[in-house]
Amino acid sequence: MTQRILFLAAILFLIALTPSLAPAQAKPGEWERIVELGKKEGKVVVSIPATSELRQAVEDGLRKRYGINVESVPARGTTVTRRIVDETKAGIQYFDIHIGGSESIVTGLLAENVLEPVEPYFILPQVKDPKQWWGGHIWIDNAKKYIYAFQAYQTESLWHNTELVKAEEIRSFDDLLQPKWQGKIAILDPRTPGSGASMWSYLRAAKGEEYLKKLVAQKLQVGRDQRLLAENLAKGKSSVVIGVTYYSLAPFIKAGLPVKPLPNPREGVYVSGGSGHLTIIKNPPHPNATKVFVNWLLSKEGQEAFSQAIGQATRRLDVDTRGLKAYGMLAAKDGLTLDQYYKLENQSEKKVYEMRDPGADLARKLLD
Repeated sequence: MTQRILFLAAILFLIALTPSLAPAQAKPGEWERIVELGKKEGKVVVSIPATSELRQAVEDGLRKRYGINVESVPARGTTVTRRIVDETKAGIQYFDIHIGGSESIVTGLLAENVLEPVEPYFILPQVKDPKQWWGGHIWIDNAKKYIYAFQAYQTESLWHNTELVKAEEIRSFDDLLQPKWQGKIAILDPRTPGSGASMWSYLRAAKGEEYLKKLVAQKLQVGRDQRLLAENLAKGKSSVVIGVTYYSLAPFIKAGLPVKPLPNPREGVYVSGGSGHLTIIKNPPHPNATKVFVNWLLSKEGQEAFSQAIGQATRRLDVDTRGLKAYGMLAAKDGLTLDQYYKLENQSEKKVYEMRDPGADLARKLLD
């Protein structure tokens, strides 16, 4: 009996010495101090996707919750990342945070060494705890430090005008090659980072380069303005559009115009993080307000606001994303395994260089 007691005592002693595997808790009063310092800094400057709904959601959300203003800069990813790099190298510290698609971040920010590690900005337990997130904490960059993916879903970037195309007419990507669709298919320019390039690179991997040559021969309408491509679809100037995401089509859907997502083709579609990638610019001018914004954004409240405004699916397990199926989207946490996610994703740093770059090279060859 004595030996058993000594054995149990030794086990308890070792457990006491072992560091906890649970997320570290903020020190008492630390969060309140950060919020107060953030208020004194006055604002946080955040680059976001170009949608007025998202702009209102993030500005109203942070101000109402913590009394800190958000100066949001809605812009196309390739444009704003170039600006951030140029200003940073010139010693101008204006932006604190950039949120957007992964490719423009990987090639435009990560490659230029202008990003700070994100995880040190996680303060609140509900943000730090990987158990709150489907798949745990998922990083886009190889170093698993600089680009945090807070969204994951099977894409909804194939849309049709319901008055011109019946959903059952497009059951395979091969159906897009039918002569009746010549001149009636539009695509977000795959030569530049974005969801058009994502779908193009997926088609290159799934269907081959010969397929893309035939698709181009369909006299594609190629554009770089998502909103204009969405409007053209709604007005019947195109029958099908590839690479335009829900937030650009939302105003036309809400207006009752005849646009709907196509069902996933037989070949399937890739898995995306959409615009849900968080980065922090090196030496942010408002460091405490940045911490407050990061923790609000990644909280349940922030993820609900972001997801509803942009129509893309968060990985937070306590946010209901089932309603997004109405927009042709399957949240990863609602129907995919982690193995499927890693097989189908094309947003990571590795996939950007292995899949998207060669796809963009082919697009320039065929479309220039």
